[in-house]
Amino acid sequence: MQRVSSKNLLGKSAAACLFFALNTAFPLVCSTGWAQNGVNAPPSADASGNALAYADLADLASAAPLIINAEISRAISLKPEQSAGVPAGFRRAYITAKTEGLIRGDGGVAPNLSYLYDVAVNARGKMPKLKKQRVLLFARAGTRPGEIQLVAPDAQIPATPSNESTVRSIVAELLSAKAAPKIIGLGDAFYVAGTVEGEGETQIFLRTDSGDPVSLSIVRRPGVEPRWAVALGEIVDEAAATPKPGTLLWYRLACALPPALTPQSVRTLSVPDAEAARADYKIVLAGLGPCGRTRTVR
Repeated sequence: MQRVSSKNLLGKSAAACLFFALNTAFPLVCSTGWAQNGVNAPPSADASGNALAYADLADLASAAPLIINAEISRAISLKPEQSAGVPAGFRRAYITAKTEGLIRGDGGVAPNLSYLYDVAVNARGKMPKLKKQRVLLFARAGTRPGEIQLVAPDAQIPATPSNESTVRSIVAELLSAKAAPKIIGLGDAFYVAGTVEGEGETQIFLRTDSGDPVSLSIVRRPGVEPRWAVALGEIVDEAAATPKPGTLLWYRLACALPPALTPQSVRTLSVPDAEAARADYKIVLAGLGPCGRTRTVR
């Protein structure tokens, strides 16, 4: 019987992987799928170990049915003819990895995994050593056991304690029955002037992908700083509060709200009331602060 080296065997597996990726009958097997998820950028510098922003990790975690803690077993550089669409400065690799743990995923995951990943090369065009690196993989299942598909070009990140802790907290919130819904736009805004000069209240309803109610309220009183809060429900009560940075609700708002109230949102208000509502909306945006994404998401 002819003996086949593990290197040759993996090389043949990579070629088979690419063959199936190009076959329309197997759309998920080893295909990157990056354009489908709106992320067309190559892996960012964060793949080298720099800290990712909360919003970056929340973007990845929200898009990934599978989040896997793994250790890379081997990375094989594919030939140019097997690497269509790889950006300059990167090399496509066929990676095999050992599952160390599953942070998110129904039905479990195979103990040994394989997937494609575009790796940044050095000045000599060489890939860095990836073997034995521990990584977090944000992925979806392929059509064959053990094969996965990264949800974005940079959906392999270092499994640092900080990254893993933040991702686990994000997933816990995402899977909670009280998870903040995804914001998809602004609804109607209402403004009620107070009985004295400088007093008033604005309420702004938000549209969500689930249809669950979310609203912002901003209250002004003479001589004190304006106070704002967000409510997840039909009624705004004393329990409503401002979201803490680094939480799912803060992320949903800071990364989704537009920079100004739309004309549609204030269409029923008088000109003075609309101006007051716009000013109050700016208070909310200032309180939230910037989203802080560092990845290029298109």
